[in-house]
Amino acid sequence: MRDFSHMEGQIRECLGRVVYTHKTHEKMADRCAARLQCLKVLQIVISALTASGALTVAILGPDWAKIATAVLSLLALLLSGYMKGFDPGGTAQKHRDAAARIWPIRESYLSLLTDLKAGAINYDQAAERRDELQEQLSIIYKGAPQTNAKAYADAQKALKLNEEFTFSDEEIDCFLPASLRSGKIS
Repeated sequence: MRDFSHMEGQIRECLGRVVYTHKTHEKMADRCAARLQCLKVLQIVISALTASGALTVAILGPDWAKIATAVLSLLALLLSGYMKGFDPGGTAQKHRDAAARIWPIRESYLSLLTDLKAGAINYDQAAERRDELQEQLSIIYKGAPQTNAKAYADAQKALKLNEEFTFSDEEIDCFLPASLRSGKIS
């Protein structure tokens, strides 16, 4: 009989990395979406000020309003160009897509650990499944956008402090019929 402790240790490590990667992509998507929201609000504000300046120039014609309107128009142009080149909405969606592709791998590692602990698979089957999961992850990672340290810190806070990956028995029991609640399974 083979010692499964090394295999289990490696699979636990892989699960941990996948959990963090999944959550980091989710947090990166949130950051990109928030940036997009800020930029859109800024665009609206600059456009409103530019329109107000143009109206002021048309009616009153003071020199300061002409200069302010020209500067605001230039800012609006620069912001539009920036948003065309850097698409925070598209980037957010790419991160959401990466997280969605990583999620079933995360769950498969958890299932693999469960099967390993329950003795439902042998060492060779576990090694084969682990290798398959690593190959699938490799393909996903090649197409995934880069994350950053801030998103990783957000993920770390979410997982460690907010326990976004864990549930109490009471929380899980709320989703189950009475016959399947903890302490009632034989």
